Amino acid sequence: MTLSDTLPGAAAADSRPGSEWWRTAVIYQIYPRSFADASGDGVGDLPGVTSRIDDLQALGIDAIWLSPFQRSPQKDAGYDVSDYCDVDPLFGTLADFDDLIEAAHSRGIRIIADLVPNHSSDQHVWFQEALAAAPGSPERGRYIFRDGKGENGELPPNNWESVFGGPAWTRVTEPDGTAGQWYLHLFDSSQPDFDWSNPVVQEEFRRILRFWLDRGVDGFRVDVAHGLVKAPGLPDYTPDPHGGSMGGDAAEVPYWGQEGVHDIYRDWHKVLAEYDGDRALCAEAWLPTVDITAKWVRPDEMHQAFNFAYLETPWDAAELRTVISESLRAYPAVGAPSTWVLSNHDVVRHASRLALTAENPQGHGIGPDSPGQPEPVLGLRRARAASTVMLALPGSAYIFQGEELGLPEVIDLPGDARQDPTWFRTEGERYGRDGCRVPIPWDAAAPAYGFSPTGQSWLPQPAEWATLARDQQVGDPDSTLSLYRTLLAERRAHGLGAGTLEWLDGYGDDVLAFRNGDVTVISNIGETPVELPTAELIVASEPVSDGILPADTTVWLRSI
Repeated sequence: MTLSDTLPGAAAADSRPGSEWWRTAVIYQIYPRSFADASGDGVGDLPGVTSRIDDLQALGIDAIWLSPFQRSPQKDAGYDVSDYCDVDPLFGTLADFDDLIEAAHSRGIRIIADLVPNHSSDQHVWFQEALAAAPGSPERGRYIFRDGKGENGELPPNNWESVFGGPAWTRVTEPDGTAGQWYLHLFDSSQPDFDWSNPVVQEEFRRILRFWLDRGVDGFRVDVAHGLVKAPGLPDYTPDPHGGSMGGDAAEVPYWGQEGVHDIYRDWHKVLAEYDGDRALCAEAWLPTVDITAKWVRPDEMHQAFNFAYLETPWDAAELRTVISESLRAYPAVGAPSTWVLSNHDVVRHASRLALTAENPQGHGIGPDSPGQPEPVLGLRRARAASTVMLALPGSAYIFQGEELGLPEVIDLPGDARQDPTWFRTEGERYGRDGCRVPIPWDAAAPAYGFSPTGQSWLPQPAEWATLARDQQVGDPDSTLSLYRTLLAERRAHGLGAGTLEWLDGYGDDVLAFRNGDVTVISNIGETPVELPTAELIVASEPVSDGILPADTTVWLRSI
């Protein structure tokens, strides 16, 4: 079932060029294992998502992005897929997925599924066949196997490092018991990379796309969309040790952003075009500039690409103005919207990140011994202000489950509770991403704060979750949840997603001010209070009185 089947007029609206839903949508990321647990085993699941669909409708979102729920050994929280066309029993069944699609579509909410094409699980039948086959066989040709260097092949084929730390190559034992070839894994050793130059791999993913499109998904978020193609010859490369683990810090990386990836997405674009309802592809592509990222969303390629340059911009008015201006130049120049984002399952939550005082590269995470610990009150204040800016910008926006509750990063997770491969592969040097993945709170007085009926939780929840639970915020007009609900309602009412931004000067160097349609947005990013113009207040991230805008506060005013 597609959304066009359930909403009167949706098909006609979707058919108008430039009015596609993904251009202006607010999309809510659900990390299934941490959203809602219906089974009581301490891990969230698809029936849990369905049980909370009315809460999401009340929030005012347009679509849901589901992080991986396909069959997996769960070595990397589902980003190690063993069967791309089935639901992992941890999360439910295909019937549960169908129920979720129906529940969402009947409420006007679209569903975007995560797709992991760079690598599979080492338990995937293809990789098991590759291990059992000989070097040079068609089975090994689906992955990147190479002979090692050194007198007896004892050295890896090149010096590449895994995103999770350690070498990006693992040597196999051949069926006859001898030490054999090496296989590439840009992530964990349990996640071997596909060889995307192989037509068999290309055809298999066309099949996978159609499988989920036939079940009614409205699009795909594509994991590591910049990593599928590797440079010919696999040349050595040493990354900046202070850079982010997923790239984005330098050009000409032999395993990120190769030109060949564009042919793949042109092919996928044609597959999605076979279906009604404006199905969408969104790229997770960590790249150095917005101009390079914009290549992923040219008219015959993907439809959205996360604006990671915006996510990584510090809380600074001049830098924010620059990245917003560059984004609104580069993406529309190729006919695409800018796709704004502040938090996701791979980065420190912005309620903590915006109050850090030390360098924190993407993927490293924060823990009790990290330098520059965030100040919680300041972090939340800045997060509310930043979200109020983001949701006023033209284009599409993604929000990560729990940010509408003002959830901070969980810093004090005990080492024996952590599960991110980064923590283990770096022997605790990097804390990894568990801190943003802690199950979210629904009911302050319930077991596991309403996440699970049994009180179980795959990661421990901090005591402060009780005060941040959804039931504590629903009736509070000053809560972060109420702020988000107001922002989404007013964003839709004023058509801000389809609007045009006009910068406003004269407010000082520490102020971000712009007009979008009939809404004026003013954000005080400095410490000195700012006098506001006479206008009707639509929404404020913090209380405003006597026409004075406090520090770290954003307002929407009705332009007059």
